[in-house]
Amino acid sequence: MKIYLIIVLSLFLFSCQSAYYAAWEKVGVEKRDILIDRVEDAKDSQQDAQKQFSSALEQLTALIKFDGGELQEAYELLKNEYESSEKSAENVSARINKVEKVAEALFDEWGDELEKYSSATLRRDSKKRLVNTQQRYKTLLASMRKAEAKMPPVLLALRDNVLYLKHNLNANVIGSLQGEFSGIKSDVNQLIQEMNKAIKESTTFIVAMQQE
Repeated sequence: MKIYLIIVLSLFLFSCQSAYYAAWEKVGVEKRDILIDRVEDAKDSQQDAQKQFSSALEQLTALIKFDGGELQEAYELLKNEYESSEKSAENVSARINKVEKVAEALFDEWGDELEKYSSATLRRDSKKRLVNTQQRYKTLLASMRKAEAKMPPVLLALRDNVLYLKHNLNANVIGSLQGEFSGIKSDVNQLIQEMNKAIKESTTFIVAMQQE
């Protein structure tokens, strides 16, 4: 029964996506245009996530170095930063998934249409362009997924600290989190580095697609 439902759901989603692309094609927007837009959106979401995770790290730093004031307020700010970081991570993953879906549709269509050429020369040229685009896309997707994979460890560490402080909110306990902090700082820095690489790959991919 579960397998049947999965098959039905998959067919439904496929038909919805096909209708979506067909609607855009009727107004002159091809799958390659949608792919470029979605890569741009994914890049923007990664840039936003970079800022958000950096902000969360700054708030954790401020809490670790707490030297007076309203401790509850500092905790609430950290909690909000964690929740915002979680939403940013979800947005990044959703945008990457959208890139992947339209890329698969584009490459399937492109491959199928190779058989429709009557000119062998044009067919060879189109196939070469398809292969080159797929290779660039593969590099891009790998870079995006690698950066994406750096987010969960940071989120887990932030969540652990938020949960711990929720029930142990006092100056003495905060001092004991120094060891945890150094690991989180290192993870955030690695995340930002990987996102910078993915953002750079996105720009390269977009430029190449626009020049073809």
